[in-house]
Amino acid sequence: MSETRIFNSSEFFQPTDGEPIRSVITESNNTVVVVWYIKPGQTIPAHIHPNGQDTWTILTGHGEYYLDQAGTRKAIAAGDVVIAPTGCVHGVVNTGDEPLVFISVVSPADAGYQLVLLEDSLALHS
Repeated sequence: MSETRIFNSSEFFQPTDGEPIRSVITESNNTVVVVWYIKPGQTIPAHIHPNGQDTWTILTGHGEYYLDQAGTRKAIAAGDVVIAPTGCVHGVVNTGDEPLVFISVVSPADAGYQLVLLEDSLALHS
């Protein structure tokens, strides 16, 4: 069997001044493994996976992780493992002065993706 089973995540980093880039390391029917490289001040908007779980392992940096549609955030940092069960709001803002780098494992691969409009954003638009 010649499948690659060991990956160096740093080979997939895609720093950008625009929106952070979702860099797929590997995927199967069961799981998608992604690396994120989030520069200071950048955000992954609040969203859900309606049909699966998203688990993050924070490698470097720190930020504030969205916990709910109200926009509640909690600090996360290198060494943390952060879990968003099926349908739970999550996202992150890099509040630090260094890149926030993490591995995301979404399972199953067809977990879906839906942006979530935060309640404070709803108030601005009404």
